[in-house]
Amino acid sequence: MTPGSPREETLTDRLRSAILDGDFVPNQRLVEADVCEQFGAARAAVRETFKELAGEGLVEILRNKGARVRVISKAEAVEITEVRMVLEGLSAAKAAERVTSEQAAVLREIVAEMRAAVSGNDTDRYSELNAALHAKIREVAGHRTSAAIIERLGAQVVRHKFRLARQPGRAAVSLPQHELIVAAIVARDPEAAQTAMQQHLRSVAKALEATPG
Repeated sequence: MTPGSPREETLTDRLRSAILDGDFVPNQRLVEADVCEQFGAARAAVRETFKELAGEGLVEILRNKGARVRVISKAEAVEITEVRMVLEGLSAAKAAERVTSEQAAVLREIVAEMRAAVSGNDTDRYSELNAALHAKIREVAGHRTSAAIIERLGAQVVRHKFRLARQPGRAAVSLPQHELIVAAIVARDPEAAQTAMQQHLRSVAKALEATPG
């Protein structure tokens, strides 16, 4: 692979995407032979992929029973969000220290699109932009260790985030929180950026606690 070229998608990438997209549901058994056939992969590669995704918390390997998609309870989703609150607060602070004028313009543009999505009651688009904004903040922060942990934790609770995003009025609650985060980052105020991000994720954790199930 030449420098700067896209990384080739691995079997782990493909199965992870299938799980996150809902092609495999929580508690569903991952039958080795079926996965081999579906993805055109050898058994050894599938076993290794199961181990990698188990390490990420997406798959559970059961003794003498193979693998299944791991169930993330609401309580665990809340705990994960509380951990993200600390890490993403750090990320926001670092972003405020390092943001360039060009990056600030991109952050403002994403928030403007989020505002338009709320006005148009487009929850799917808002959810996409929400994820894009958090990813951009991690990119601006340039803190690889926290980014890797945040992405792994975020993948574990993707279904809970999807359900929460579809709650009536939720986008209207989170939009001003994101506006405050971006305002602090582009103002290059690390303390305010950290506080705004932590307050946002504290709100997410409380909303998750209030969801049924």
